[in-house]
Amino acid sequence: MDRFFDILFSGIALLLLSPLLVPIVITLRLTGEGEVFFLQERIGKSGEKFKLFKFATMLKNSPNIGTGTVTMRGDPRVLPAGKFLRKTKINELPQLLNIFFGDMSVIGPRPLTTQTFGAYLVSTQRLITQVRPGLSGVGSIIFRGEEEIMHGATASVDFYANVIAPYKGALEEWFVSNKSLYIYFVAIFVTAWTVLIPSTKIAWRVFKDLPEPPTELKQALNFTD
Repeated sequence: MDRFFDILFSGIALLLLSPLLVPIVITLRLTGEGEVFFLQERIGKSGEKFKLFKFATMLKNSPNIGTGTVTMRGDPRVLPAGKFLRKTKINELPQLLNIFFGDMSVIGPRPLTTQTFGAYLVSTQRLITQVRPGLSGVGSIIFRGEEEIMHGATASVDFYANVIAPYKGALEEWFVSNKSLYIYFVAIFVTAWTVLIPSTKIAWRVFKDLPEPPTELKQALNFTD
């Protein structure tokens, strides 16, 4: 049933957002490296790989520079126009095409690169690949400020692999185990609310039985006991 809503919502969104998307396409074409879209291989349902669409916000060769596919706060690989697009999450909107074509869902586990997917436990990998990855989802909502977390003492691939990835994996496992049409629509609402009010703690109130984050992440994730 959620596939029906995926097609419906992504189709309507592409039509309604076209007045916003077209100027962005033109701006990106005329600035930075002249690239409009960044296509990156991600892990999808059943472990199959697909090309994820994003607006180009970083240097073309960024996956082979510095921290690879892990992005830090103030990452020097981010282009000037890309900072705004990433901050507002507008750079994610081309994934509406992935949803329409069936690679993704509106709500699901975040589609990861081979590098970041490999940081999950094998048991987690098996579970989350049972469903389509999502444009948003419980993990994406909770970790909406992930780039802000990845700075200073926590700006390392080791911190991502040892602290962030295990907890993010637990959140994605929770989603798959609790997946329903109710969670689908609630997550859409919470996503919209979070975009409007980034400091909100609504996710912790709505999804009351989420796994508790490790001590190192509680403050950064606005965790409420």
